[in-house]
Amino acid sequence: MKLPARVTATAAALLLAGLTATACAPQTSDGKATTDEKSGTLRVWLFQEVSNKPKEQAVEQAVAAFERRNEGAKVEVEYIPVETRAQRVKAAFNDPKSAPDLVEYGNTDTAGYVEDGGLADISAEFAAWDEAKDTDSTARQSVTVGGKVYGAPFFVGIRALYYRTDVFEELGLTAPRSQAELVETAKKIRKARPELYGLVVGGAYTYGAMPFVWAAGGELATARGDSYRAAINSPDALKGITTYTSLFGDDNCPAAKCAQMGGNATVTAFASGKAGMAIGGDFSHAAVEAGTVKGKYAVVPLPGTTPGSIAPAFAGGNNIGVLKSSPRRTLAVDLLKSLTGKETQGRLFDAMGFLPTYTDTRAEAARRQPFVKPFTDTLAAGTKFVPASPGWGRIDASLVLPTMFQEIVSGRKDVRTAADDAAKKMDAAFAPAG
Repeated sequence: MKLPARVTATAAALLLAGLTATACAPQTSDGKATTDEKSGTLRVWLFQEVSNKPKEQAVEQAVAAFERRNEGAKVEVEYIPVETRAQRVKAAFNDPKSAPDLVEYGNTDTAGYVEDGGLADISAEFAAWDEAKDTDSTARQSVTVGGKVYGAPFFVGIRALYYRTDVFEELGLTAPRSQAELVETAKKIRKARPELYGLVVGGAYTYGAMPFVWAAGGELATARGDSYRAAINSPDALKGITTYTSLFGDDNCPAAKCAQMGGNATVTAFASGKAGMAIGGDFSHAAVEAGTVKGKYAVVPLPGTTPGSIAPAFAGGNNIGVLKSSPRRTLAVDLLKSLTGKETQGRLFDAMGFLPTYTDTRAEAARRQPFVKPFTDTLAAGTKFVPASPGWGRIDASLVLPTMFQEIVSGRKDVRTAADDAAKKMDAAFAPAG
């Protein structure tokens, strides 16, 4: 698609431009460019959103600012499907001549992309960037592998508890303050309103389930030297798994319907009026507002195990990195700053609801939009991230945790057996190759 004077119209044109721009740039054996040209065309791959026009407009402004600063430099942006990003990016790493200069990627992809040798280490530039000092610690962690920085955070995604104010008022309920109350409230809703899920949950909703594990004191894995060892079968983790899987049943969310659900499906069920509660993100706000529950819902942090506590949430979000093969590294880093800087992140929040990764920019966003408060409160209470290991990408891609949850809720395995089996798969993925 095309942004005025800057964004290419077709993938074919992008490929041709990429071949033209990089064919003359010699590469080292590890894919690293040996030139640093100060003019020419930079290519960028960003993710295609459900509603992409607002993102295009924010990006266009960032690109315009970059081009004003850098006479002789132009930018071409292609929006790629999230679902096929793994194949596209892997191919780009293997063929530098057709690779972009910058790429947007999920923050759980960082370690795997570093292992693949595709991302440039920009530690020095990041440390010297004045705005970077205000990046929150979890977002900074998401671009860091082995103490080196491989990109800049683009936005952060946090989940909290959406609930139906009309249903709660009708049934005389109050927002739950602990996970025990959450389970109890969910079952009360289902009993009184059997056409609704009490709390809609999903067997394939990994990041909706993990706060239950973390709140119980469990972890996905623990660091062992330069690697990790699975901890999903620890006693504390088992407590959290047990709480989450207790929500699958005819008294809340029947396993036959809910075992296969992912996060998008649970939010859709809530937005369409089929559930009393759901675990959704700040990025789910627009979808809920567009649903039949508009004006009839509120959001609070997902409670922890003790009354009044907040369960640790997964610190999701995306980053943007410079490819090691870029023959215009200095320009690419400057463009990175335009795309991920405070001004652009503020625009993306206003346009898309993406939470900024800078603490001061996020605080200002919260002042403008009160709906953000439960998510910023959750951030302030402490968040969790996945192991900084390329093994995590393999674990995620092979659906180890969704399989574990589905085995439990279907009755095929008990909690301990399913968790032990999942831990074995995780350890195999974490093990060094060879």
